[in-house]
Amino acid sequence: MKKEEITLKEKVGIMSKKFLELSRDKDVLVLSHFDTDGITSAAIMIKTLKHLGKNFSVKILKNLEEQHIRDLPKNKLIIFLDLASGSLNYIANSKIENIFILDHHEIVQDIPENVCMLNPQLHKKEKISSAGLTYLFCRELAHTIHGLAKLAVIGMIGDMMEKNLDKINNKILEESEAIKKRGLLIYPATRPLNRTLEFSSNPYIPGVTGDSYGVTKLLRDAGLTHKEGKYPSLIELNPDEMSNLITSIMLRHPKITNNTDIIGDIFLVKFFNKLEDARELSAMINACSRLGESQVALQFCLEIPSAKKRAEVLYAKYKRLIISGLDLVSKIQKVEGGGFVIINTKSGVKDTIVGTIASILSNSKVYEPGTIIVTMAYSGNKIKVSARSVSRQGRNVRNVLHGVVSKIGGEVGGHEFAAGCLINKDKEEEFIKNLKENLEIELVKI
Repeated sequence: MKKEEITLKEKVGIMSKKFLELSRDKDVLVLSHFDTDGITSAAIMIKTLKHLGKNFSVKILKNLEEQHIRDLPKNKLIIFLDLASGSLNYIANSKIENIFILDHHEIVQDIPENVCMLNPQLHKKEKISSAGLTYLFCRELAHTIHGLAKLAVIGMIGDMMEKNLDKINNKILEESEAIKKRGLLIYPATRPLNRTLEFSSNPYIPGVTGDSYGVTKLLRDAGLTHKEGKYPSLIELNPDEMSNLITSIMLRHPKITNNTDIIGDIFLVKFFNKLEDARELSAMINACSRLGESQVALQFCLEIPSAKKRAEVLYAKYKRLIISGLDLVSKIQKVEGGGFVIINTKSGVKDTIVGTIASILSNSKVYEPGTIIVTMAYSGNKIKVSARSVSRQGRNVRNVLHGVVSKIGGEVGGHEFAAGCLINKDKEEEFIKNLKENLEIELVKI
């Protein structure tokens, strides 16, 4: 991968001009990933292409496999969002003249001549989500569209990039008109506390998450009571009430050693004409896709009223699945070693949720910083593997997975501290054996 000498901003300008030129006499095919970052990216692109009067179609993909690229139409202008940085060898053989890629995942292959790539990995590895990249790109294509920046903020939060905001993300945040507040990082900050705490998975609170009695006891210990059958929301608490709640949570979670672990910025954006917690919106979008209804996620992002109710139903179901998945993971046998844990849920957890489980565990304070958490779940005749590094420290988990998959076959994608792969089901034992060996060897090197 060759780093580019021009800036990310300059590359956005060059690519947007080329896209406008090439799309004059061609229909556009948008392919985007099915998670929050990918869905918000697709929504930003849809709004822009509609505004420009372009003919286009959209496909949302759970995984980008070689066959998807083989099936691409040769007569359309192709644009990938939040996808394809790990599939460049396949794209090089596609015989499609021009392909645009807006992605922030790691690049491990040479960029083919038929690819126009916008990726921060080529520009000092600036921290920006694909939704953020898509927003910058679309802002160049059409300067007058409103409501795109808030989608970029939701995508940013979906990829957990809100903790260390740099100049680019701060600018997007400013343009989104989002309200930023300091507070307890349990979402949604806009809903009654008892429901928020019961379904809190990030942070996961032992004896409280998934336990309505535990929630009531925690709130009572914090001196918080309901009025007319309703508890206040987080943003309605006064400083003393907030302090008491934080203390009660820390007492139940001894590995949270200071309140900076659970205090941070809350982002509120206007959605369906109501101020909402961007973290909850991100989770709702994610839930729809992971339960097989990406079209609802996309319609929700476009603020189509009929999608709102369906999204709420799916989100409620998703939260229940997460709680039951965490319960299963706490009970099943794991493969553990120095600095790693492999959790094979087999058919116990949906393949579309196993990555979320890995993320929750990596943020739960249960494991030491730098520990690699690998979760696995069956997906038809394949196995979905998700890997996370606790506290985003230590080894490059994408490289770890790549080292194993290069031996046994499969597809790999992701980042340094959050990655995944898809392998054949008949390689299950071989994968675990090779992964364990690889992790143990890497530990010796360290």
